[in-house]
Amino acid sequence: MSTSLEGRTALVTGAGAGMGRSHALLLAERGANVIVNDVNRAAAEETAALVRAQGRRAQVIVRDVSQVGPLQQDIAAAAAALGTIDILVNNAGVGGQGLPIEEVTEDIFDRMYDIHVKGAFFATQAVVPGMKAQRYGKIINISSVFAMGGSAFASHYASAKSALSGLAKSWARELTPFNITVNAIAPGLLETELTRNSLGMDRIRAIAKDVPFGRLADPREISYAVAWLASPEADFMTGQVLSPNGGQAIVGI
Repeated sequence: MSTSLEGRTALVTGAGAGMGRSHALLLAERGANVIVNDVNRAAAEETAALVRAQGRRAQVIVRDVSQVGPLQQDIAAAAAALGTIDILVNNAGVGGQGLPIEEVTEDIFDRMYDIHVKGAFFATQAVVPGMKAQRYGKIINISSVFAMGGSAFASHYASAKSALSGLAKSWARELTPFNITVNAIAPGLLETELTRNSLGMDRIRAIAKDVPFGRLADPREISYAVAWLASPEADFMTGQVLSPNGGQAIVGI
């Protein structure tokens, strides 16, 4: 088996920076053309330029993933430009801001679910018909280690990420007959701009001390799992949650 993604096209949501950019660049490194989605045009264009610098084609979608109708239209246009979408990475997200339950307003709650859950659901809905037609597809939801063991400081975030794990398991049962695999990745905490803004460095350092490796993951270490699930080597893997977390959570089966 090969890890090559030559000739494939991937859509990565929230790919303007951080983990999303890392996913996009590693997929391109492995041979995929990439559709880069982000709400920040400059960041999305920068990621696309880095993809093209690797000799791959790139399209940019500047869109909030919660804007369902426009997002699906954008996906259709990008797919027409690059060919059918073979890989979808539902990565777009917002941080939990370390909020206790009493401080989560209805607007904050709705925004959390709009981006993580609604955005992923309807991005997937947009790509599934093409994947069914070609009888091939790889869908990867980015969940979180907090979906595995809970979070004492951002229950709205942990529950939204849990929904992504649940969707992956349900979609796997629904879509595997069409040769479409669906999995989730539940990364341990990373130090990115999103997590720094959400948690602050004091809390990030405290969490890092409790990781058996004594450090947080590098985004590329999570991207390796994304690229593997997108590759032919993972053709028999579906409905699973992989958690590269350095031992931050160890869950028996």
